[in-house]
Amino acid sequence: MVESLRRLLYIDDDAGLRRLASRALGRRGFDVECAESGAEGVAMAAAKQYDLIAVDHYMPGMDGLETLSALRASPACPPIVYVTGSEEGRIAIAALKAGAADYIVKTVGEDFFDLLAATLDHIRVRAALERDKRLAEENLRASNARLEALLREVNHRVANSLQLVTAMVRLQANSLADSAAREALADTERRIDAIAQVHRSLYATDDAEGVDMKYYLEALVDELGGSWASEKPKRALRLEAESIRLPADRAVSLGVIVNELVSNAFKYAYGPTSPGEVRVSLTREAESFLLAVEDDGAGFGSVPRTQGSGLGSRLVGAMAKSLKGAVEYDSSTNGLRATLRAAIV
Repeated sequence: MVESLRRLLYIDDDAGLRRLASRALGRRGFDVECAESGAEGVAMAAAKQYDLIAVDHYMPGMDGLETLSALRASPACPPIVYVTGSEEGRIAIAALKAGAADYIVKTVGEDFFDLLAATLDHIRVRAALERDKRLAEENLRASNARLEALLREVNHRVANSLQLVTAMVRLQANSLADSAAREALADTERRIDAIAQVHRSLYATDDAEGVDMKYYLEALVDELGGSWASEKPKRALRLEAESIRLPADRAVSLGVIVNELVSNAFKYAYGPTSPGEVRVSLTREAESFLLAVEDDGAGFGSVPRTQGSGLGSRLVGAMAKSLKGAVEYDSSTNGLRATLRAAIV
C-alpha cells in the first residue's frame, strides 16, 4: 500500500531544477509532475490527486508560503515538503506552522535529491500509517455503530416479547375465579414489567449497555403507581432518584427489588381503609448507591413481613445477593424502612 504513494507534484520556478528534480526523483521511484509557479501548482493540485507535494520558497508572484497556504485550504491536501535555498530558521518555522509536513534546505548536487527523496519517503510512510489508522478508526466506529444498533434492536424485541408475555399472563388472570390466583398472576405481571422496563430504557437511549436509573425508576414507579395508588383510601407512591448509570444486569436486579418492596409495602403496611404513602429514593454514595423504600405503616419489628407465599422476600434476597449487597429493614420509627447499599459497578 505504501509503495503506491509516489505521485509527486514539484513546484519550482527554476526550469533547470524542475528538469533535474523530475529525472533524479524519477530514478528514485517517484512519478513526478512539475509546475513552474505557485498558481499553476495550486491549479494542478485542485485538478488531480497527488500523494506528495514539494514547494520551493522563493518564487515570483505567489511565493512558497502563499502557495502552501492555498494548497492547505483544500480538504484533500496531501503532505507538503517545503524546499528553500535559505537556511534561515524563521522560514522553516513559518512553513511548519503553515502546515508543511517537513522542511529541507536546497543544495547543489545529488545529495540534495537523496535528502529530498529520503524526506519524501519518510513522509509518505507516515502518511500511509496515518491513513490506515484513520481508516481503522472509521471502520471501528462503523462497526460499533452497527453493533449498538443491533443491541438496541435486540432490546426492543426483548421488551416487546416481555410485553406480550405480560398480556398473556393478564388474560390468564382475567379468566380465573380464584382471587388469590389472580393476585399471584398480577404480581408476576409486575415482575415481568420491571425487567421489560430495563430493555425499553436500553433501546430508547444512545447507550445500549447502561441504564440511567433516574429515568428507569420514574417509568417503573409510574407503572407501579398505576397498580397501587388510589384516591379512596388515599394511597400515593413518591420517588426521588439521582441520575446513576448502572449496567443492564444490575439495573434488572435493582428494578426487581424496587418492585417487590413497593408491592409489599402497599399490600401489608396499611389497613384496608387506611390512607398511606410509600417513598422510594436512590442516591449516590461515592462509588456506591443507596436504595431506600419506606412507608409509615405498621412495621414488623426485627423480622421481615411474611404474609403471602414469601416468594417476594426470596426474590429480594436473591437480587440483592447478585448486587453483592443485602436489604436491611428498620422499623424503629413509624413504619418500615428497607435499604440496600451496593456498588455502582
